[in-house]
Amino acid sequence: MDDLATAAAITIGLAVVVGYLLGSIPFGLVLTRLAGLGDIRTIGSGNIGATNVLRTGNKPLALATLLLDSGKGAIAVGLAWWVAGVPLAAMAGGAAFLGHCFPVWLKFNGGKGVATFLGTLTAIAWPAGLACCATWAVIAGIFRISSLAALVAAALGPVYAAYLAGQDQAVMAGFCAVLIFIRHRANIERLLAGTEPRIGAGKK
Repeated sequence: MDDLATAAAITIGLAVVVGYLLGSIPFGLVLTRLAGLGDIRTIGSGNIGATNVLRTGNKPLALATLLLDSGKGAIAVGLAWWVAGVPLAAMAGGAAFLGHCFPVWLKFNGGKGVATFLGTLTAIAWPAGLACCATWAVIAGIFRISSLAALVAAALGPVYAAYLAGQDQAVMAGFCAVLIFIRHRANIERLLAGTEPRIGAGKK
């Protein structure tokens, strides 16, 4: 039993560490530097995510950032799921999301996590993930405010996961949702003040 417990602890530890390291890869920063656009952290909101990359005017680069930020969470989930199923996948997915928000390579100052959240949730519970993506698209289409769409999708993520998947997926989605709200503190203040800019204009 002790050997089994030790093996389980090692497996969990590895899944969390690998998930965190995958999530901490700052694709937005890497891609913009490779493209000769400088440090994305000096542009717009200073965020390393796809929305801020879009402010460079390079739409393909922004799309690549979106896909890679989504994909790294999905890869973390997929690897852990292959090893030991949904519970471990949920831990790895949460760790990947944490890595994106607080990457060790950038002194723990990373992105806001929306793309990684959507990719991670879609990988571990695709109906819930697609429901969140649809929610983001609808809210963004109506109000043209990216942060509002992200917050609504994040808030509904645990609900979708609870009804469409299971407890492990819902807990992971809830963990991510809390961090998304924390990372969007300034956006929430601007939303309440009515000063949050719309998509395509100003600082996110």
